[in-house]
Amino acid sequence: MLLRILFTSVLVAISTAASAGTILVFGDSLSAGYGLPQDKSWVHLLETRLRDERLNYTVANASVSGETTAGGVRRIPDALKQHQPDIVVIELGANDGLRGQNLDVMRQNLEAMIDASRKASAQVLLVGMRLPPNYGMSYTEKFQQAFADIARAKKTAFVPFLFEGFGEDGRYFQADRVHPTSEAQALMLDTIWTGLKPLLNRR
Repeated sequence: MLLRILFTSVLVAISTAASAGTILVFGDSLSAGYGLPQDKSWVHLLETRLRDERLNYTVANASVSGETTAGGVRRIPDALKQHQPDIVVIELGANDGLRGQNLDVMRQNLEAMIDASRKASAQVLLVGMRLPPNYGMSYTEKFQQAFADIARAKKTAFVPFLFEGFGEDGRYFQADRVHPTSEAQALMLDTIWTGLKPLLNRR
């Protein structure tokens, strides 16, 4: 009898693990948790929230500090093959903007990553970013608008600004004024959650 109970428990555990969905976070240092303890990043907090809300998903973080959309295009086929995600959160483009790169190329790269994700049968959440005003009004406005245009054209879920609610408050940034502190990570997760939760409900 005891053996039968143990065997049944193992089968249930295997079945639950097999049915779990996968969320692939595909970003740069803002999602890699640059300058933070590993358990303080918004991606780690996402894992905790999913568990607390009894949502059967695992999180794979394939974010790389310093990554551009060009690097993302090169990496995403292997990431999709490895993780076979149900949802891909694309958080790239900030480094393109900070380096003043061609926005048409950035847009093409983001669209290519969206297309690759969908070809792999994954839903996509695109995360937008903004630049500080010292990059010039024309460039910063075009940069910001590019994310909205892509989301509209590709009909993807969309979060307009990862730093919503604190982007101009220096207290939430590390000494480099670029990377958010531990205190900002919960705010980032709340912003991501607004776009992510409806995708979870459709699973």
